[in-house]
Amino acid sequence: MRMTVEPSYSPTPTPKEELEWLPLPKHPLFTTTTTTTATTTTTSSNVTRNLLAFDEINNRLYFWDSNNNRLHRLSLRLGDPGPTSVLAASPSKVLQTDVVLDFDVNKISINRNGTAILLFGSQRLCVMYLYGRTSKKDVNLICRTITVGSQTHSIGNNDIPVLEALWHPYSDTHLGVLSSDSVFRLFNLALDPLQPEQEYYLQAAGSGRSKNASSMCPVGFSFGGDHLWDRFSVFVAFSDGSIYVICPVVPFGSLFICESLLEIYNDAHTFGLMSANSVAASNSKLAISWLEATFPELQKQEIEGDSLSLLRAHAYAVFDASLVLQGPLRRVGQSGNEDSVGRSAECEGRAVSFLYNSVSKDSILVTAWSGGQLQIDALADEIQPVWSVGSPPRLRLDSHDKILGLAMICESIASSRLEKLDHNAWLGNPPPLLRLAIVDLALPRRAESGYNISLFIDTLMPERIYSLHDGGIDSILLHFLPFTSQTNGKDDTMRTPSVHPVLNTCQSGRTAEPSLCGFVSLSDSFGYSWIVAVTLSQECVVLEMKTWNLLLPLSIDMEKERIQSAGQLNDREIQPIISKELLSGPKEVLVPWASQSLRSVAADSIEGRSTLHQYFKLFHETYVEYAHKVHLELKHHAPQLKKIINDQHTRLGEARQKLLKVEEKESILQKRIDRAIQMHSSLEERLQQLRKLPGAHKKPLSRAERQFKSELDQFKEVELDALHSSVEAVSARMRRHMQASKASQQQKKIPGKKISAGDDQISILKSSLEKLSLVNTENSKKVKLVESTLSNKEKIGGESSLPMLKNC
Repeated sequence: MRMTVEPSYSPTPTPKEELEWLPLPKHPLFTTTTTTTATTTTTSSNVTRNLLAFDEINNRLYFWDSNNNRLHRLSLRLGDPGPTSVLAASPSKVLQTDVVLDFDVNKISINRNGTAILLFGSQRLCVMYLYGRTSKKDVNLICRTITVGSQTHSIGNNDIPVLEALWHPYSDTHLGVLSSDSVFRLFNLALDPLQPEQEYYLQAAGSGRSKNASSMCPVGFSFGGDHLWDRFSVFVAFSDGSIYVICPVVPFGSLFICESLLEIYNDAHTFGLMSANSVAASNSKLAISWLEATFPELQKQEIEGDSLSLLRAHAYAVFDASLVLQGPLRRVGQSGNEDSVGRSAECEGRAVSFLYNSVSKDSILVTAWSGGQLQIDALADEIQPVWSVGSPPRLRLDSHDKILGLAMICESIASSRLEKLDHNAWLGNPPPLLRLAIVDLALPRRAESGYNISLFIDTLMPERIYSLHDGGIDSILLHFLPFTSQTNGKDDTMRTPSVHPVLNTCQSGRTAEPSLCGFVSLSDSFGYSWIVAVTLSQECVVLEMKTWNLLLPLSIDMEKERIQSAGQLNDREIQPIISKELLSGPKEVLVPWASQSLRSVAADSIEGRSTLHQYFKLFHETYVEYAHKVHLELKHHAPQLKKIINDQHTRLGEARQKLLKVEEKESILQKRIDRAIQMHSSLEERLQQLRKLPGAHKKPLSRAERQFKSELDQFKEVELDALHSSVEAVSARMRRHMQASKASQQQKKIPGKKISAGDDQISILKSSLEKLSLVNTENSKKVKLVESTLSNKEKIGGESSLPMLKNC
């Protein structure tokens, strides 16, 4: 039962009142004390939540109030009045759905042009259009809200969980949805929000070959970026860390830049169609025909040289071929401490989220693991479309034979070996991965299912990735990108990414409960960047993120730094009190040359007086003036000397006080050292006693036993949950087919109606139901076997620990 508490903050009911611009953290929506509902606290530990969305076109921030099931819209001013300030308009505009939501909203996301927002639940999807009529009770806007894929994901009580839903980057009305039954669906909300426009049934390499159950459970997907065939690609990650690609996937009616299409069109002609390899020529021929049929104006652009800027994608599918699920993507130079899908030994648990990031000429793939690690890879080659000829798709046509929708099975074809990158073009091999780094977020260990980590891209600096988890927010900055660094002429040495904690919610190394329910990255046109986070208690945190000079290499001249520091130190220590000219003494007096006859001249004579007067004048100019200068300078510097002497006396008194404090603390430190020595000796005695216990000399496990133990741990962490989810998906499909068979039988009993399905179709349906029931029973047996093995292992472990406890 949903428990809601009305917050004390409510927008002003007078729409004509002038708006007040306040700093975003001090907005009444976030400063008013609210109480979190019970539903929020229970679901937040299992599902990652993000209730914030930002409209970059209109500078509007949206926040979903889960207590009252309504959306708040805040108009923002970035960099006004100060360059680093973020102001929000108060009061906020409240938007309400025109239908009652029967599910908890975990995430919201806005489409490209800011006209609709997605309300994402674990088993429900709704789209709320951001325009509507004013309510009669208050000034709130009542917005039209539609349900997405209710016929596909929800049939009675048989709900298929939705893993992820994203807006397509090249369409305002297309929504991509990945469900737990390994099906990727693309919905066109402008035509039919209930029935998908395109369906792709993903058959991974481990499916049907008894590889492991985790290879059949997807965790997330991402659309490709603005780079060659990446814009037509969908990347799907599974819980064992494997990554697959389906290409080409294009929304019907979406717009693409003509120049980019001509680039891949010419590339297919140059490197594929004219290749001496028959496989490359065949694959490129299919790609060229697909491009010419999907974009009919493309060939005319190539021949006539027209200047159209955008081309619209037409509905098209190869009638005798289906797309290949390319993968799993292998790593270049895969070492022995990695498994078959390139998972490193440092990665613990299972994959929980996935992110694609396009930076200049590089395609970056980031996989987050439940143990708190991030696996960062880059595509070492270009993605190219691959079809499986002889496996026709299923098409849905209108009365004029135009394609309304399609569905196909995408199977993975494992490549025999990894070809050289120079000779891998258009051969149908999946692109290899280049491992950039394994980033450990150093999160406290959890004994349960691990952490749910969400990944975000900085809107201003794509080289920076944010990770949102229960411990807070971290920033990962990529310094090395293989193709981009090579193009820019940077150093070829791989520089590891830098990780910086931005917001810490985990205190003293303990495992923390989820404390954040919203995150968004903001940026303006002047190069300033911010992040906004909202806590479960509805408090807002705004942090400015530095962007300038972060990617510049750190270069320090140590010799110059040493000379400058030494000069500053000398200048600081030796303060000139008397000038160097005075310290060097008076100038040397050059006595004029005198003849021998001058010695016989009397002093009172005219010639003697003249000579004495000349000597006296010379000595006066030299020594008397020097003494006068010394007197004046000493008199001028007397206050400064007094100030220096007083400063020295003050520093001397502070030094004496510090010495007294050190003498007082010396006894305390001596006591602590003695206590530590006693503790060390007691721990040594306990260690000697523990070594005498029988459990200390237990025989270590053999290689086969260790391998079996690791397999059991893998089953306990990943495989058991994967088997449960696969059994649920198969059961849901079986119930759906049983309902369909019952409906067909009821149609048979009604007289006067023609039956469309023949006896052969009914027999095929019965055989498929029998096969599904057999698979279901086999999976149930496997689950029971694993559970019994785990329970026996726990019993054996408990019995073995009893004698050790008794001896202690």
